[in-house]
Amino acid sequence: MDHPDEIAAPALRRLLDLLASGAATEDFAEVPADARRRGASAAVLAELDHATWQALRVHRTLRQHRRREAELTALFDTAGDLAASRDLDTVLQAIVRRARMLLGTDTAYLTLPDETAGDTYMRVTDGSVSVLFQTLRLSLGDGLGGLVAQTARPYATPDYRTDERFHHTGTIDAGVLDEGLVAIIGVPLLLGGQVIGVLFAADRSPRAFSPDEVALLCTLAAHAAIALDTAKSLADTRAALDELNAANELVRAHSAAVQRAERAHDRLTDLVLRGAAVSDVAAAVAHLLGGEIAVLDAEGEPLAGRPAPVDELAPAVAASRAEGRSVRHGDRWICAVLAGQDALGTLVLTGRPDLDDPDRRLFERASVVTALLLLLRRSVAETENRIRGELLTDLLTAPERDPAGLTARGRRLGVDLAGAHLVLVAEPAGSGAGGGDAGGGSAGDRERLAGAARRYLFGSRGVSAEHGEAVVLLVPLEPGPAPAAPGAVPGAVPGAVPGAAPDAALGAAVLDAAEQTARQAAERLARLAGFPVTVGAGRPAAGPPALAAAHAEGLRCLRALRVLGRAGQGASAGALGFLGVLLGDGHDVDGFVGATLGPLLAYDARRGTELVRTLRAYFDCGGSLTRAKDELHVHVNTVVQRLDRVEALLGRDWNLPERALELQLALRLRLLSGD
Repeated sequence: MDHPDEIAAPALRRLLDLLASGAATEDFAEVPADARRRGASAAVLAELDHATWQALRVHRTLRQHRRREAELTALFDTAGDLAASRDLDTVLQAIVRRARMLLGTDTAYLTLPDETAGDTYMRVTDGSVSVLFQTLRLSLGDGLGGLVAQTARPYATPDYRTDERFHHTGTIDAGVLDEGLVAIIGVPLLLGGQVIGVLFAADRSPRAFSPDEVALLCTLAAHAAIALDTAKSLADTRAALDELNAANELVRAHSAAVQRAERAHDRLTDLVLRGAAVSDVAAAVAHLLGGEIAVLDAEGEPLAGRPAPVDELAPAVAASRAEGRSVRHGDRWICAVLAGQDALGTLVLTGRPDLDDPDRRLFERASVVTALLLLLRRSVAETENRIRGELLTDLLTAPERDPAGLTARGRRLGVDLAGAHLVLVAEPAGSGAGGGDAGGGSAGDRERLAGAARRYLFGSRGVSAEHGEAVVLLVPLEPGPAPAAPGAVPGAVPGAVPGAAPDAALGAAVLDAAEQTARQAAERLARLAGFPVTVGAGRPAAGPPALAAAHAEGLRCLRALRVLGRAGQGASAGALGFLGVLLGDGHDVDGFVGATLGPLLAYDARRGTELVRTLRAYFDCGGSLTRAKDELHVHVNTVVQRLDRVEALLGRDWNLPERALELQLALRLRLLSGD
């Protein structure tokens, strides 16, 4: 039997070699199997099994990254091909070839309408081996392509021959059978709300196309439709130059407009290839059009430029989305940013009440480029959040196991766990994630809420993950002089110095910011998820153990909101009055007393009055004015006047049971502290 070190060390090196070489998944299982054959001890085998599991996990992550990198590279290559191509046949061939590469299908093809014959013909194919299939002509409304052209929406079928959603014909079925196609997806090429062709990708075996694949192909089709229109415009221009010598000046003007559009397209494409931000695209388009561009996300929050009146623009946004074109709204131009049928945002152009056709096309082309950028950013952000979410789950599950390891792991992922963070715990309003009465939150609602949390944190350094029956958001606290204003980027909660201990560096301003962030998060998550959301915030914390404790406090705050009948709202423990004192880990008695009696204390200090003493005597005497005036040795009218001043400072509800309980508790706590 070999010595354990003689088995374990080579086996671990072999696992690293397999990772470095990109070996197949099956090869990793051979490492512990070989150790068993060599008679390794149970301890060595356990260590190798764990190392193999970790290696497979890294292997899967690397494979996902490579796949995403391949998709992004393909999209950038597509933009380069379309920008460089001027010949119509070259453009069409590039479209089809890239579609096949993007989806990894056996074949791809593009059909265009024949206005003379009144049918549709196969213009370009890639990967096809059947002459019968390559020469197919389809009557309008027939086959999967007819369904796409009629509805102007993408359709996919895992098995073409058994799908009854569209009209089958003998000619089309024979061509599909001869080519051996089974799974087919078709997306429309839209220009001005009109279908000008259909782009297909197909496999010779059953396959279900994912929503991401549909969105990618739709984005390519939208980009391709504009490139196709540009190529057609160039061809028309060349024909006009040959036929209309008498209108030479007009033709030159038209050609200049088209060339300007090409240069603009090339500039936008270059921005995409260089990894520019949305704000860079907005600035470039604003310069080209001589106006001001604002980019809004799907909820109307500004991504670039000035905020816009979302409610006022809603009808124009809906019209632009339905027509697939920009629309005029007063002195503004509106263009929906779409990826297939998925609305990603809106472009708003001001300062150009009148747009000629070339500039309008440029504006619409900018929306396609913006859609590409947002789609790529969303894909990258979702991948990063999924990996960071695993860190958050581990932190909440076992924070004391290895705090230093968690902190180091977070630093590698761009999450500074040593810095101050706010922990938000969210649940669908009515659910029982934090304990207490069970509610109506379903697994589907929690999944929608998890997606809403990712969109809420998009563009920030925050992290979210599903944990238990709730969704947890880890929001970094950033320095700043005042709480964030409504509409600020999520996660920019000012008032603290990252890394400082919460009790030492996070004062009342930070606690107020935490309360404001919880309320804003509840409102924004409700809009994103489509149903009311309850959000509880723990105290600001730094480091894995403290963050886990803040999560527990957030859960208790969530339970308190539900018990108080405030489901669908957001709050921190500090905003729950005496319940906050009981629920919070910090037990901020001074903060509770100050928040409850603050106006009276300030008035007494400023005027030299005795409102606090009068209020305490009134409560101690069971609400009797007569007994209170004897206790204070003043006239009863003086007691009445002082209580009138208390009402003016605290509000008319000061003597209602719930408010009176808080005031009496604050008075008792102040008395205990010796004040």
